[in-house]
Amino acid sequence: MPEPGDAVEMRTALAGLRRTSGLPVAFGGLLSDARHARIAELDGARTGALRGLVISAGSGLGGKAIALARPCAVTDYPTSRHISHEYDTAVAAEGLRSVVAVPVVVRRTVRGVLYGALRTPVSLGDRTFDAAVAAARDVEQALAVRDEVRELLALTREQAAAGPGTAPGAWEDVREAHRELRALAPRVADPALRDALLAVCGRLASASGARTTPAAAMEVRLAPREVDVVACVAAGATNAAAARQLGLRPETVKGYLRSVMRKLGARTRLEAVVAARRAGLLP
Repeated sequence: MPEPGDAVEMRTALAGLRRTSGLPVAFGGLLSDARHARIAELDGARTGALRGLVISAGSGLGGKAIALARPCAVTDYPTSRHISHEYDTAVAAEGLRSVVAVPVVVRRTVRGVLYGALRTPVSLGDRTFDAAVAAARDVEQALAVRDEVRELLALTREQAAAGPGTAPGAWEDVREAHRELRALAPRVADPALRDALLAVCGRLASASGARTTPAAAMEVRLAPREVDVVACVAAGATNAAAARQLGLRPETVKGYLRSVMRKLGARTRLEAVVAARRAGLLP
């Protein structure tokens, strides 16, 4: 079942599809079960005829794309002999003729379908087709990130509740989960999920009970990216490795690390990690 925030990625992808392809209409939705998708997002539509339409696998153009797990297109939807026509009324109400449908596939499972359309019966060129495929890939990547975040959140909520009594080996898993969550946060488009993710990171960071001295308890303010960098360093990453994990340039990572060391009064990378943990910024 789609989660409430999943529509954020679809809306973003549809707007991007119209911008990059020049198609006047884009729409789509995620699957509610293995065989049905509900059209929930419209961009450029003149009517609401398509909104809420439930697409069954194998039916119509989108259903064909879902069933085959590959992109499908028609030059003139109303007259095409290559698809079934259960949805002709809604398509005609919107005046659509040339349409491409691309499945959203995550981990070999179809999770949704994305459409781009013209109101004239012309053959869609490679540029348009490629733009539709790229938009679907954007949704796929975003959903994959959300899946990973949810899995990590479920795991780390339990680990955070365990607190400092957790066995040493398990606590290293907590620290690794914290680093992964911090690295994923900037890639999450849904603000609510991103806030939940960062809230769990905060719980993980404070669960170790690391604040032990008045000096350590003093307020230390690090920027989110500075925390991301020191979390990677704590896991043993080099500047180059941290840059790859965070999608930054090595020079940028180096700059963040210098800032972290200055704020924490650390002279070495190890001192920065220790000081960050004492300040409750890392688990």
